[in-house]
Amino acid sequence: MVAALAVVTAGLLAFHRAVPNSVGRAGSLLESFLPWLGLVVVGLLVPALLRRSAAALVALLLPVAAWTHLFGGLLLPEAEPGTRDLVVVQHNVSDDNPDPAGTARALAAARPDLIALQELVPRALPVYARTLAPHYPYHAVRGTVGLWSKHPLTGTRPLDIRPRGITADWNRGLRTAVSTPHGDFAAYVAHLPSVRVGASGLASSRRDESAGLLGAAVAAEDLRTVVLLGDLNGTVDDRGLAPVTSRMKGAERGFALSFPAAFPLARIDQVMARSATVGHIRALPATGSDHLPVAARITLG
Repeated sequence: MVAALAVVTAGLLAFHRAVPNSVGRAGSLLESFLPWLGLVVVGLLVPALLRRSAAALVALLLPVAAWTHLFGGLLLPEAEPGTRDLVVVQHNVSDDNPDPAGTARALAAARPDLIALQELVPRALPVYARTLAPHYPYHAVRGTVGLWSKHPLTGTRPLDIRPRGITADWNRGLRTAVSTPHGDFAAYVAHLPSVRVGASGLASSRRDESAGLLGAAVAAEDLRTVVLLGDLNGTVDDRGLAPVTSRMKGAERGFALSFPAAFPLARIDQVMARSATVGHIRALPATGSDHLPVAARITLG
């Protein structure tokens, strides 16, 4: 029994793309929590040892190898910072955050070059702007998303990632150009629609449609280097984000589980790049949000 479960787990890890998305988005749901299959391996190890089953232990090597191939690299230590590195912070601050000033100070304490925020509501926006202004003289806000920067921003415009059927005042994306000593790049800040998990599976059609629009915008971007910061409401393994993840790379190191803040199960807050390297990503301490902030180191060039 242990050996059979080990083989099934290895199959899900190695061939998760073969799980169809036609019913309840089963494939996307599995991919959202794919790293947690490692716990299945740990759970199977105990009965295998108790039974002293050589066959079961050998079978467990299959899922261990598959998990290590997919996620082992994320556990490697962070490389030494380089001269062309930028630190960025991404955070969905929550529209009902009771302490926006404290949240802003906590994010600035990580000393990033860029801070991207989502769920900026009118009553809290002036607080974030006032608190971050001393160290971040440049900022851009469109709708409920914003970017604060130590470097000049130009060419800021809304990013239309609105799915069909959403009202005209829905604006959850922006594009701007960041001028740094190491060159200019396009920065995208995005907040994709939420998904829901229920008895019928994963409801993600609007998120997937919005991801398609975001991926098309990245593909059409004139600047060679693009950095994306956002709450994408999906993990980098979720095929629903393929229009984005096929064009950009995520972090090479770190898990940085970010949601829900009380017991993080997945990283849906992403930092990705085209023609740059996201070397490491980590979760920061909790704020007044239901998401954890994440900080990433990006190497330009």
